[in-house]
Amino acid sequence: MTWVIALMGVPVAATLGVGIWLMLKPRRVSAGWLKGGLLANLALFGLGVAGVLLMGVQEVMAAETAATAAREITLGQGLALLGIGLPTGLAAIAAAMALGPIGSASLAVIAEKPEMFGRTLVYMGLAEGIAIYGLVMSILLLGKL
Repeated sequence: MTWVIALMGVPVAATLGVGIWLMLKPRRVSAGWLKGGLLANLALFGLGVAGVLLMGVQEVMAAETAATAAREITLGQGLALLGIGLPTGLAAIAAAMALGPIGSASLAVIAEKPEMFGRTLVYMGLAEGIAIYGLVMSILLLGKL
């Protein structure tokens, strides 16, 4: 199993290495070379994920006895946990939908008037507060469970 996880780390290490190499020795790189490297990177990562999935299933099936020793969660508790996670997820989606237009408008304003930077940060913070409120609600609900 460790060799499969190492196989997944090879594309990440290769990408970092090539990025550092290109930063130290900047030059034009042909698009074909980059496409080939990207495809090889994705192929290695996909092979690693498939290996983890295939080999991980065998380990999970072998560990059934350990799972029965743990405390079981009832259907009601599982639904309660899903309901507790729902405010965080929905609030994060709403914050992302709010930050898109606000961020693009902020960049446009800063490009014309750089002194408006602080004010645009306040607007971004207000939009991000939506996600924080959802997280706080989930934490409070989790304390009630």
